Amino acid sequence: MGAKLSAFNAKSKIKAADLDHRRKINFNIGKYNATVPAGKQQFVDIDLSSQKAKNIKWKAIEHLDTYLEEFEKKITERGANVLWALDDKEALQFISDICKEKHCKTVVKSKSMVTEEIHLNHHLESIGIESIETDLGEYIQQLDGETPYHIVTPAMHKSKEDVANLFARKLGVPNGLTPEEITQIARKELRQKFADAEVGITGGNFIIADVGGIAITENEGNARLSCSMPKTHIVIVGIEKVIPSMKDLALFWPMLSTFGTGQKITVYNTIVTGPRQQHETDGPTDMYVILLDNGRTNLLQNPKTRESLYCIRCGACLNACPVYKNIGGHSYDTTYSGPIGSVITPHLKGINEYNHLSFASSLCGACTAACPVKINIHDILLHNRREAVIKGNSKLSERLAWQIWKRACNSRGMFNMGSYKTKNFVINKLFSGWTYNRAPLQFSSKTFNQLWKERTNKPAE
Repeated sequence: MGAKLSAFNAKSKIKAADLDHRRKINFNIGKYNATVPAGKQQFVDIDLSSQKAKNIKWKAIEHLDTYLEEFEKKITERGANVLWALDDKEALQFISDICKEKHCKTVVKSKSMVTEEIHLNHHLESIGIESIETDLGEYIQQLDGETPYHIVTPAMHKSKEDVANLFARKLGVPNGLTPEEITQIARKELRQKFADAEVGITGGNFIIADVGGIAITENEGNARLSCSMPKTHIVIVGIEKVIPSMKDLALFWPMLSTFGTGQKITVYNTIVTGPRQQHETDGPTDMYVILLDNGRTNLLQNPKTRESLYCIRCGACLNACPVYKNIGGHSYDTTYSGPIGSVITPHLKGINEYNHLSFASSLCGACTAACPVKINIHDILLHNRREAVIKGNSKLSERLAWQIWKRACNSRGMFNMGSYKTKNFVINKLFSGWTYNRAPLQFSSKTFNQLWKERTNKPAE
């Protein structure tokens, strides 16, 4: 058993039995489930809108090279610098070089899963640069020394009492503060950081090809401050975030807002098309856009997994997943958790270490049903399982067991062999994995053939 699998099993076992953790998650996801249906009402035909969004992303991914080059051409014409990073090491080196050139001591960051993916905060700390998370959820997690728990809501696993206690411990404020008071304290702590920072780093929700812009959607305004107040703005974004046209935002911004938080549209929606121009009075003097691969072309070259690049990172599949709701985001030990994380992580970070994630699914299809761009998530999970087995990432005993099961299920005669007591013993004792956390299976004392014959007085066909 690999180290990653062992850690996943251990963390999952603890979290699944933690009733307080499950109460908090169910409470927060319950509030999400209550608001999303209202948000969907803005679409005349939500199914048709989702299909249109999928078609647009299909077009973008199928012509990824063309659209990325178009984006690069347009944004460089306005003075931005575009850097292509093959992996996390190249991306970190680019950022290090820029920060060194700008004599940077402090960086302010808006929420970005890509920066979590490359472990940017840790890297900046190692070279003596203070990195401040300015999104409230990310700030809470940074204070607590934790990674984000959820793609959209980083501190979903914390109650308001947990956050109040954390602020009291870390910032020396009175305990028991209200969410409003906590927000005001965070604002006071962070506001001066925006003014002092030499570099601001953001992600991007979409790369707009035809205008050469980065689209950012948020609720707090911290991304706007991060990209406008410091003299240097760095954007780091995955290459799959491209969309063909600015007109597509009329669909994608409401789609992301509704499926992400249940809103019709988020509070702040920004398109950044370059550094400060001659006729402008504010904004950064320098802008760098780092386009990150880091395994995304592995997904691209595989016809079966390619559609996972359509993902707009709304988190809807996490909120729908019964596995995620029981074991939580940190059990996955990956940047991207839940169903979509289980789909993409083996291809981003290595199928040998992370193939177990695709098996951490009930295959109920709730993730696919929840996806706003109709990614066949459960189908790709099955594909990943098949790839893992083909590449030898399974035990001989497991492969033999499934061969026996397959043969028995394809033969009525074999399936009917033995008494129900013998079958119960084989399933519950020899294949003990099932009963480790579940009640024993109980076969009927009579086979289907026997029951059918008794009822109809003729043999089953």
